[in-house]
Amino acid sequence: MKQIKTKIISNRLIGPMCYHMVLEAPSVARAIKPGQFIHVRCSDSFEPLLRRPFSLHRKNGGRIEILYKVVGSGTEILSRRQSGEAVDVLGPLGNGFAPKLSTLNSQLSTILVAGGMGVAPLVALAQELSKKKTQKLRVLIGACSKSRILCEEEFRALGAEVSISTEDGSKGAKGLITDRLNFLLSTLNSQLSTIYACGPNAMLKALSRIANAKRIPCQVSLEERMACGVGACLGCPVKVKAGEYKMVCKDGPVFDAEEIAW
Repeated sequence: MKQIKTKIISNRLIGPMCYHMVLEAPSVARAIKPGQFIHVRCSDSFEPLLRRPFSLHRKNGGRIEILYKVVGSGTEILSRRQSGEAVDVLGPLGNGFAPKLSTLNSQLSTILVAGGMGVAPLVALAQELSKKKTQKLRVLIGACSKSRILCEEEFRALGAEVSISTEDGSKGAKGLITDRLNFLLSTLNSQLSTIYACGPNAMLKALSRIANAKRIPCQVSLEERMACGVGACLGCPVKVKAGEYKMVCKDGPVFDAEEIAW
């Protein structure tokens, strides 16, 4: 983990209140893995006081990219930051996805399931998985409407087969992304499938039940409010089946879906 000043290369609007930021951060880029995150100080003042966590969206050489949605004062300030400015970054933090790249084969179906802004860390994972050309990579993206679908072309450029679901039917299949997952799994050998997912907790809970019923390995990246980002403040607990609590920032944000007490 490092605390560094990073240069903003670009910060652009890509959807309704959704932004894509590129940072020059060679030391972080060398160490960060898909599913891990950085903790960003949104302004140079004490307002807002707390940093904001953003998962690795993808990396390119010494540059890292993040996606974020404006939902409060911190992200609103960040959306106004300009190219050439510097932001204070802490990272990499947390534990990321753990794909067994060495065991992938042509029979394995790797399924990435993204709900809304849950696409953010899954592009980095797809980028890593695409280095191995032997597995079939399938991506399911769900959102409330067409305007909220992000990163479709990024996944396709990485060689993934992409399916879209929208709740209002404005793009792709009408319905929930879990409906689409059930349909896909009905066409596959579930014993040769692995699921990686990120999105709203309700979606992850439903997805976990599907994976458990079909005995499919499943890793989920949890979305949670964070303060310190390193497990010291105990502000982002998640209950696990062992009867204890783990911290999303330190022990996650990626967990085995079977471990969580949904």
